[in-house]
Amino acid sequence: MTYITGDTHGDFVRIDTFCRRMETRKSDTMVVLGDAGFNYYRSKKDDGSKQFASKFPIKLLCIYGNHEIRPQNIPTYKETTYRGGKVLYEEAYPDILFAIDGEIYDLDDFKCIVIGGAYSVDKFYRLERGFGWWPDEQPSDEIKTAVEAKLKALDNKIDIVLSHTCPLRYEPAEVFLKFISQYTVDKSTEEWLGKIEERLDYQKWYCGHYHTRKKIDKVQFMFEDIDVLL
Repeated sequence: MTYITGDTHGDFVRIDTFCRRMETRKSDTMVVLGDAGFNYYRSKKDDGSKQFASKFPIKLLCIYGNHEIRPQNIPTYKETTYRGGKVLYEEAYPDILFAIDGEIYDLDDFKCIVIGGAYSVDKFYRLERGFGWWPDEQPSDEIKTAVEAKLKALDNKIDIVLSHTCPLRYEPAEVFLKFISQYTVDKSTEEWLGKIEERLDYQKWYCGHYHTRKKIDKVQFMFEDIDVLL
């Protein structure tokens, strides 16, 4: 089985509880839609989260968010394959996998493309306080080209899109932080996803990032909820 949930930010209690209740196995997969919280502090705190999550009877397939270091930039990560696509993992934690943007995974017979990253609206707050922030949080031109090439090769047909943020027209404005002017927010990733969504033939689009639960058209925003894929 493949399950899916929203941002965890290092709090994995709901996944632990779910796995116990559902009696999951390591052959099952839990997709985390970004900001898992494994690579933020680069300290023992991260190691504690990884040790805790590694005990779950399930594999975690994490999408890159915007509150974490890209695993490509961490020397301990190595590349392998999972469900038909490339992933990154650490030998000490083989059941915590990070999906690579633009890769396509076969999850419960659905072809799923992954597109991680987003702009951090709390960027300046974090910088002022010396908290972690990384300039490659949004997809690079290279990543965008790779994603578009993969979809073009499939005649822009895919079963499921797994992304951190969403296409621009689906932004949940009702949950925007009132003290942050939207004029200061870089929405280039959402604009790019919007162009992809317009020409894409797909069944379902899952995203996290906004800390809300909502369904509109074929797009589902997830946060603390857990669903079966599609």
